[in-house]
Amino acid sequence: MEYNYDIEKDMPKLREFTNYLKTIKNDQGAIMPALQKAQQEYGFIPEAIVDIIALELEVHSSEIFGVATFYSQFRFIPKGEMDISVCTGTACYVKGANDILVELTNQLGIKSGETSEDGEYSIEGVRCIGACGLAPVMVINGEVYGKVKSSDIEKILKEHRKEVRV
Repeated sequence: MEYNYDIEKDMPKLREFTNYLKTIKNDQGAIMPALQKAQQEYGFIPEAIVDIIALELEVHSSEIFGVATFYSQFRFIPKGEMDISVCTGTACYVKGANDILVELTNQLGIKSGETSEDGEYSIEGVRCIGACGLAPVMVINGEVYGKVKSSDIEKILKEHRKEVRV
């Protein structure tokens, strides 16, 4: 799925972002704060914003993409309304995290790192989240589910849908 950024629709935010870039243009390592600000403002980093960062900081867009793809904190697609993370750290992996990811993929029709076309769901495998005693762990919009089994996924998603829509 392709996510288009509408520059015309978002002109006030874009002007503010461009002004921010001008204030950091001469700072050493300006790419990182520019990407962080973009992600904060837009929830992800649209390709058009990468080009604007490159233009304003006077660097090639490949340099911007290089930094953005090196760090896992940056996303090029927006997260879904139901943002699902599955810990794939060692403890969680050993206790079945991959089975959880497979079940989520089967139930939601998207893979890890993707967002559903309707924007409702996103799934991401993440490294250790620091809840090893609860392994395997799944997080939905910041709510932690511990000792999850693949057979629990349907029930958890159903319960969470009710909470989100109430």
